[in-house]
Formats: sequence, structure tokens, C-alpha cells
Amino acid sequence: MGSHRIAVMPGDGIGKETIREAMKVLRAAERNAKGAFKLETTELDWNSDYFVKHGRMMPEDGIQVLRGYDAILFGAVGDARVPEHVSVAQTILAMRRGLDQWANIRPARLLAGAPCPLKDKQPGQIDFVVVRENTEGEYADVGGNLFAGTPNEVAVQSAVFTRRGTERILRYGFELCRKRKKQGVGRGKLTSVSKQNAQRHSQVFWHKVFEEVRKDYPDIESGFLYIDAACMDLVRKPEAFDVIVSSNLFGDILTDVAGVVVGGLGIAPSANLNPDKAAPSMFEPVHGSAPDIAGKNLANPLAAVMAGAMMLDFLGEDAAARTMSKAVESVLADPKAPKTKDFGGNASTSEVGDEIAARLG
Repeated sequence: MGSHRIAVMPGDGIGKETIREAMKVLRAAERNAKGAFKLETTELDWNSDYFVKHGRMMPEDGIQVLRGYDAILFGAVGDARVPEHVSVAQTILAMRRGLDQWANIRPARLLAGAPCPLKDKQPGQIDFVVVRENTEGEYADVGGNLFAGTPNEVAVQSAVFTRRGTERILRYGFELCRKRKKQGVGRGKLTSVSKQNAQRHSQVFWHKVFEEVRKDYPDIESGFLYIDAACMDLVRKPEAFDVIVSSNLFGDILTDVAGVVVGGLGIAPSANLNPDKAAPSMFEPVHGSAPDIAGKNLANPLAAVMAGAMMLDFLGEDAAARTMSKAVESVLADPKAPKTKDFGGNASTSEVGDEIAARLG
């Protein structure tokens, strides 16, 4: 029996509610596996309440503590008491950089029953993955302010692109594309998204590395789009994509567009991977803390549940991951199954979680 140590960080707002349901379904998957694996979980209350008490979102040795786990299941951060750039920097960005979670993976697949805003798109027709560089690029914390509070105030934010960071994310994308093609779920097509016509240093460099790396993958159809054209095509013809690879900022933009195209952020999971497993990876729903509905048991838990399935898959429990995913798909496809308001129903967060867990036996 495999045993996995999981750090559970519900965070703020609806993160507490959706992660509660994700854990409910993970426990059902664990029972359903009949001893094939065991999840040893520790809940860490590192959030805005912790900040109010201690002046920081997690302990000073928080990253070192997290290194003792195999994976992290994370909810959301965001609270009016803490500036958003502080809460994000001290949790999500701290984990991504401190644990070298350099590959952000966000699948986008249109499932039966999901409310697609696009006309005439059928379930299964849209199925692609965005691979986003996760530790440098435009979100590198390099810059500063001069003459603050004066008419001459200046803010400088620098993007940082290294050959190591750029090449490894592009190769990860090509390898994933090859894997999807072998599994029969992809067409063996990779699209690099960049903006080298306007950013002649960082994006010309990105594109140069892409042109070098693609030569090693002659079996993969590959090309590039500018970020503005890629956003347009995600709305116009999302079925044309298989694997998209982009820098940090562009990937952030693309994944939100992709999430809406396949039903909204209520069903959009995300994985922040350390592919070498030298440190734990972090799995999360991409929705925020949604303070307007927090504590009301109204949030859609599907994204958190699917993030849990991605976690199991990365930990090698692929059979249990598939079972969880199929349970979510069956609930979505069943017109009589409970669904939250964003998916046209009136069920509570816990009722949806109960239904998914029940379908796991």
C-alpha cells in the first residue's frame, strides 16, 4: 500500500468550503481503492487569520515545513484585511518559487452538462492543456519604486527569462503533447504563445528557444501564435488546440479564458508541479476566495475535486484519479444530479460533494 503525506491548506473564503468537499471525495476514493493507498493529511491554517495574528501568511519556516510532504492541496487566498499582493506573494508565489513548482498545468475539457458559452460546441470537442511557466518571466519579483508619494514617482517591474527556465517548460510541453498523442487524447499539436513582435528582448528570446527545442520533436506538429491572436482563437475555435505553452503572464491570461470556455472557473483545476519531485507539488482550484458568497455553502466544489484528482494522478494513483474524474463527469451529465447555481442548479456545496462521494461508493 502506498502512503502519501498531504498538506491541506484551505486558505480563505470559499477555499475552506471547496477543499472540505475535495477531501470528502478523496476519502471516498481512498475507501473505494480498498487499501491500495493511504492519504496522511495535515491541515495547515495558514491564511489571512494567521496573518492578522502573526503579520505573515505562513510561518517563517513554512516552505521548509512543506518540504516534508508529498503534495499540497490548496484552496484560495483573499481577505479584505490583507492586501492581495501580500497574501498571494506569501502563499501561492512563495510555494511556486520556494518549492520550484515550475510547471503550471491547467487542462480545459468540455464535459457533458457543463455550461459552455460558445455556440454549437459539443462535449469532448474542446480538449486541450495550457502549460505555463510558473516561477519566472513577467511575475519574477524584480523591480522597485523611486520617489514614492511625489509627482516623480516611478515603478519598475522587470521580466526575467532564463534559458534553463524557458527550455525546460517548452520541453515539458512537447513531452506532454507526445504523451497525449500516444494516449489518443491529443492530436500531437503544440502551440507556443509569445509576443516577439513587440517585446524584442524577452519574447524574441522565448521564440528563439522554442525554435531550437522544436527540432528535437519532429513527430509533433508545432507553431506559434501571438498572445492576442491566441486569446481570439480560444474563443473562435478552441477545438483547434491541443497543448499550449506560454510564459507566466500570458499563461495566466490564457487559462482564465480557457476556463470560461469550458464552463467557468467553478470547474477549472490547476497543478503547480515540481516535475522532478524534488519538492512537493501544489494542486488548487483556480477560483478565488469569493468573499461575497464565503460561508454560505454556495460555492461550486468541482474544481477543487478535480484538483484532488490531478494530485492523485501525479502521485501515481492513476486508477483512483480516473475514478474521481468519472464521478464528477457523471454528476455533471446527470440532469437530476445536484448542481450549484453557476451550473443551473440550486444545490449547496456540500450536497454536490456528497453526490460525487456517493458515486464513488
